[in-house]
Amino acid sequence: MKVTRRSRLLLRLQSLVFAVLFITIIGMLGWLSTQYVYQADWTRGARNTISAGSQQLLGEMKEPVQITAYVREDEFTRSHIKALVGTYQRFKDDIELEFINPDLAPERVRDLGIASGGEIVIRYQGRTEKIQTLSEQQLTNALLRLTRQNERWVVFITGHGERRSSGETNHGMGTFSQELERKGLNVQAVSLVESEIPTNTNLLVLASPRTDLLPGEMDKLLAYVEAGGNLLWLTEPDTPNSLEPLAEQLGVNVLPGTVVDATTQMFGIENPTFVVITGYPRHGISRDMTTVTVFPEAAAVETNDSAAWNVVPLLTTLEHSWTELSDIEGEISFDSASDERAGPLDIGVVLTRTPGEASEDRESTPSEQRVVVIGDGDFLSNTYLGNPGNLDLGLNIVRWLSHDDATIEIRVTAAPDTSLVLGKAAQAVIAIGFLVGLPLLLLLAGVVIWLRRRRR
Repeated sequence: MKVTRRSRLLLRLQSLVFAVLFITIIGMLGWLSTQYVYQADWTRGARNTISAGSQQLLGEMKEPVQITAYVREDEFTRSHIKALVGTYQRFKDDIELEFINPDLAPERVRDLGIASGGEIVIRYQGRTEKIQTLSEQQLTNALLRLTRQNERWVVFITGHGERRSSGETNHGMGTFSQELERKGLNVQAVSLVESEIPTNTNLLVLASPRTDLLPGEMDKLLAYVEAGGNLLWLTEPDTPNSLEPLAEQLGVNVLPGTVVDATTQMFGIENPTFVVITGYPRHGISRDMTTVTVFPEAAAVETNDSAAWNVVPLLTTLEHSWTELSDIEGEISFDSASDERAGPLDIGVVLTRTPGEASEDRESTPSEQRVVVIGDGDFLSNTYLGNPGNLDLGLNIVRWLSHDDATIEIRVTAAPDTSLVLGKAAQAVIAIGFLVGLPLLLLLAGVVIWLRRRRR
């Protein structure tokens, strides 16, 4: 081909057009990459993709989700959180993640009750959930609890000096009720003199009554329990005599006296009537409990052998405790010659049973009737709710009693062949190959190249 001036111009023009088109295509690909995202998980069993249950839950959540991680400047921890939340953001792009160093925001941490080791706060539709252990199981179930919109009704009995659900006094439970409402639960106070127990009640709370219930009120309460209703009974050392039929129906006895715990001084508490609980059973209420709970002036609870109820001790004191029957003044000690009971003592028990047929005046009967009896109501009062673990325990109890403990089981997919086990022969072959064979091969290649160049 004869090269002319015109052919040179055509070649230059072709090169220029190619360069322009190439740059344009690269720019378009870069712009498209900002508008569309495509990711593929090629791992065995899709280990880097959340489960089908988590994906379905995210598809049902129409509002944005805010996740705030209160963790210190730890790159390993923060990168782990980013990676897990990123797997959720692939299926819901309006999940926002924010990191806050708790040391730099002490007031905010104190107002939210963030644990000293750090927590993750999840917000959705004005409600919040907190988790300490980060995993798909924990995060998905926290999102599941947040999606429940006003499905649970918690009813407080009033009219006998009980702790008021809206009370702002030290004795009241207004702060705890506000936390329940933040979790999406409806809180209502009902006087059994004026009305019946609402048929849509998921949980009835009897919070430390000071005076006797009228016979008609007690009949309503007993009928509610007989029909399979869930109950939280917060009692005290001085239980009104009118509640004996309820205790007989549940098969429990409130022991006389106030529980005294001699080990509280180890926690810096001088008042011996404060009971500190440090260990919990493997139960749906306490499975995630890691912090201590404090119970001022508690009563011990004893259960009778009854085939109707399945009993699980929930809160048990340490060995150096007893029920003090005399006035707690000066130096006190356990009197084995009296009716005082030595520890360990149960101050909280869980009762479950399969109820009979639903009553006609109630909407439905759950598959399992749940009752929790605790010998102290102060631990949920406005005064003591700020103690470590008290709020978490109270929320767990209400959630479990109202059958709001449904979870999505996440099956962890393990990676096959994550470890390579070599025998001694294989290890010897690899060692000799890399330490002797490879250097000799490189040396031989060098000698061959040198000989060829020398012959030229």
